[in-house]
Amino acid sequence: MWYYWVIGAGGVAVLGLAGFFLGRRMSVMAMHRRVKQSEAEAEKLLAEARQESERFRRESENLRRQEWDKERLKFDTETAATRRELERLEQKLAERESFLSRRDSVLTQKEADLIRKDRELASRDKILKAKVERLDQLISLENSKLERIAGLSTEDARRELFRNLEDQARLDAAKAMRDIRDQARARAEDEAREIIVNAIQRCAVSHAAETTVSVVDLPSDELKGRIIGREGRNIRTFEQLTGVEVMIDDTPGAIIISGFDPVRREVAKRAMEKLVADGRIHPARIEELVKQTSEEIDNTIRATGEGIVLELGIVGLHPELSKLLGRLKYRTSYGQNVLLHSKEVALLASQMAQELDLDAAIAKRAGLLHDIGKAADISIEGPHARIGADLARKHGEQDAVVNAIAAHHEETSLDTPYAFLVAAADSISGSRPGARRESFETYIKRVENLEMIASSFTGVEKAYAIQAGREIRVLVEPDKVTDCDATDLVQRIAAQIQNELKYPGQIKVTVIRETRAVDYAR
Repeated sequence: MWYYWVIGAGGVAVLGLAGFFLGRRMSVMAMHRRVKQSEAEAEKLLAEARQESERFRRESENLRRQEWDKERLKFDTETAATRRELERLEQKLAERESFLSRRDSVLTQKEADLIRKDRELASRDKILKAKVERLDQLISLENSKLERIAGLSTEDARRELFRNLEDQARLDAAKAMRDIRDQARARAEDEAREIIVNAIQRCAVSHAAETTVSVVDLPSDELKGRIIGREGRNIRTFEQLTGVEVMIDDTPGAIIISGFDPVRREVAKRAMEKLVADGRIHPARIEELVKQTSEEIDNTIRATGEGIVLELGIVGLHPELSKLLGRLKYRTSYGQNVLLHSKEVALLASQMAQELDLDAAIAKRAGLLHDIGKAADISIEGPHARIGADLARKHGEQDAVVNAIAAHHEETSLDTPYAFLVAAADSISGSRPGARRESFETYIKRVENLEMIASSFTGVEKAYAIQAGREIRVLVEPDKVTDCDATDLVQRIAAQIQNELKYPGQIKVTVIRETRAVDYAR
């Protein structure tokens, strides 16, 4: 039985060897197949790499060719531009050479002409000298004849001739001076008119009309009783603190605040508006709001003055003068806001000074300050021009500015050109159409009253109100009014106007007395 086991084991061994060799063979064959597949894939990848490399090469050549074309085109363009510039320069050089050649020929010709003219002049000079010598001989001969005929010596005849020529020359000079003076006056009037018109066109400003009363609107008429208070204590406290008069009448929904001081009136108006809005109306609250409003108005005045000075570019102005300018915001003259009027006068004077080659800064400064006295004339006696000049002098303003302020109404002499400019600008600003808004009836009545008061005095022949009622001129009969009487008359007229009329600012009174002698030749 054991040999079966040996045969079985040998068969198993043979089968195992056969399987081993068969598996190895199959493994080798599979490996060959994988190698062939790898080689095929490698050849495929290599082919694709060659194709990609060829495509990249072609694209690189195309890009290089395009860059070459661009550079060549740029070079051709720059070369063409350079060529054109060279051609232009060559043409310009040729023209310059041609011009120089022509000028050389012209100079040569002129030189020849000068030489020829020099020779002609030399020849004429010789001829002229000969003629002068001949003329001297003839004059000497004629003088001898005249001396024999007239019995005068040569010196006497010369003096007589000079005297006749001198009289004729004086007559001709007088006529020429008169013609020159007339032409100069006409030209000066035209130029002055043009300067003033240009100045007005370049700096005219608008003005707001205001009055001496302010109106405060009320939401209801019930507040009128609260404003008056028990036994009038509220309204009495308000009037004492503000210095104005509060008028409460039958006007529905409004009360009127009246006062000549515009700053006090503005403080009262704003304080009353705050009281109405707050609703708590009693003496303690009134005192608190009036104090608060007064401080606000002071700040507004200071800011307004500094703002107008900054706007006009004026430097070195004293703070007190700046504050007084701010007060002019609440001051009116015949309905014209004085601050805006001062600004307009400053601009007008400055523009006219520039046209006349004067210092525009001085003219502008004097124009702005010319009515500064109106901010203080309530508390200081005297005309506003003198008050303003004193204030300006006190705060370090130069003499030209002080004189312009003092003389802008011709109350003193106009010592500088700036005084004339400010006076003219003030008249233009005050009298131009639209500057001063006043009802026609009020204006006519005021003018008639002025003329009526002046005409009521004995010896007055005629009276004329001029400058929108700011000046009245009185013509008197010389046989009834002497020079001494005229001085007394002007004072009495001014005093009566001051007592009977109400007006802002001042009114100038001028009495004119003249004697005329008339006769007729028959």
